[in-house]
Amino acid sequence: MQRRKFINQVSGGAMGMLALSQNPGLLAEALSPKYKSKMKFGFVTYLWGKDMKLPQLISSCEKAGMLGVETRTQHAHGVEPSLNAIERSEVKKRFSDSPVSLIGYGSNAQYHDADAAKLKANIELTKSYIKLMHDCGGSGVKVKPNGFPKGVPREQTIEQIGKALNTVAAFGDDYGQEIRVEVHGRGTSDLNVMKAIFDVADHKNATICWNCNSQDLEGKGLEHNFDLVKDRFGKTLHVRELDAKGYPYQNLFNKLNEIKYTGWMLLEARTNPTDKVKAMKSQNAIFRKLLKAAQS
Repeated sequence: MQRRKFINQVSGGAMGMLALSQNPGLLAEALSPKYKSKMKFGFVTYLWGKDMKLPQLISSCEKAGMLGVETRTQHAHGVEPSLNAIERSEVKKRFSDSPVSLIGYGSNAQYHDADAAKLKANIELTKSYIKLMHDCGGSGVKVKPNGFPKGVPREQTIEQIGKALNTVAAFGDDYGQEIRVEVHGRGTSDLNVMKAIFDVADHKNATICWNCNSQDLEGKGLEHNFDLVKDRFGKTLHVRELDAKGYPYQNLFNKLNEIKYTGWMLLEARTNPTDKVKAMKSQNAIFRKLLKAAQS
């Protein structure tokens, strides 16, 4: 009603200008964004953080103002299932003593293998990551499909991946850990395929981690592909360097703002700058610029 009143007043010409001068608060309300985004910007340790020990990783994120991090397996920070109970509590304390949050874990667990023993091993590996994040204070585990095995019908692989996701999603739910399925792999990074996987993976704790692949732009384009899976987004998504050419990041921000996304946009960089903290700060500034434009 206030916005409508403002428009009607302004349409009155001189009278509208008088009303405007007398109601600066009404002008600010009328011209302000309808929705203020709660999306946050964080960090994936691939590749810029792969050589950072845990104290340096946390410190770098803090200096850059990127206050959430997804630790990746086999990186120098050493957050691995091999940690004992005391070591896990130490990881949890390091994060709790800082403004940086442990958002989750970047695993290589995958569920497309035709070999039943490998499939089972990956499911058990995921369960170990879930327990690790529970003990360290994280909130989820990133997993992925990684392609279609030769000689196996695609529909069969899609169903297998979906059922495996339901299994680990149910297990993760018991530990308060979200399963975040990265849009990944030759063929499986097609958003139509991801939608088909999630038609099978109907457990509420199985979610999609958007990954900013070139495949997002294929077919009917970004907006269409985004809409295919937007209802299954989890608390994280991945981006490359936000000033990189070839991906319409502003359009992505606009779509995220449209659905009122409140999760973490995590930087998964591809380059190798000498000063990582400086580069992180620069990406954080670009994030804020793109977010502001999406809301204007």
